[in-house]
Amino acid sequence: MRLVVGRIGRAHGIRGDVAVDVRTDDPEARFAVGAILDTDPAAVGPLRIKATRRHSGRLLVRFEGIGDRDAAEALRGTALLVDSADIAPLDDPDEFHDHELIGLAVRTTSGAAVGTVDDVLHHAQDLLVVTTAEGDEVLVPFVAALVPEVDTEQGRIVIDPPPGLLDLHTAD
Repeated sequence: MRLVVGRIGRAHGIRGDVAVDVRTDDPEARFAVGAILDTDPAAVGPLRIKATRRHSGRLLVRFEGIGDRDAAEALRGTALLVDSADIAPLDDPDEFHDHELIGLAVRTTSGAAVGTVDDVLHHAQDLLVVTTAEGDEVLVPFVAALVPEVDTEQGRIVIDPPPGLLDLHTAD
């Protein structure tokens, strides 16, 4: 699975630097000098990082072969990707990368099938986006009280939903 770790923004300066909207929890590793990133669209890359620096709170990156502002501006909007197999597992058994959760089957503590995790949203509260067999979408807060068990090896998540959480899509 390919994961987005950043998106290229506007060009910065005249030497080919670009601002990158970072979308990873480990920018130092993902944007290390020499790292090779796949791209979307694929025809733009892969891109090898030549240099990085911080400027006014933003990450600026220079890629090999991109030597001027015009070439840098042509990269604008490009997604920077890594393969999920290249990401080391987390040390904490209660923390997960999003790609480890997507695709897991969701059941209640009583054993009833709920659906499959299709996405993980990170807003004020982490939310599991679960799609039911009927195609409905249910948002489940990803907290220990509601998600007592995550077993990535068995491919399942057990939830203990409060009354009404799974019935929200039927309300009029």
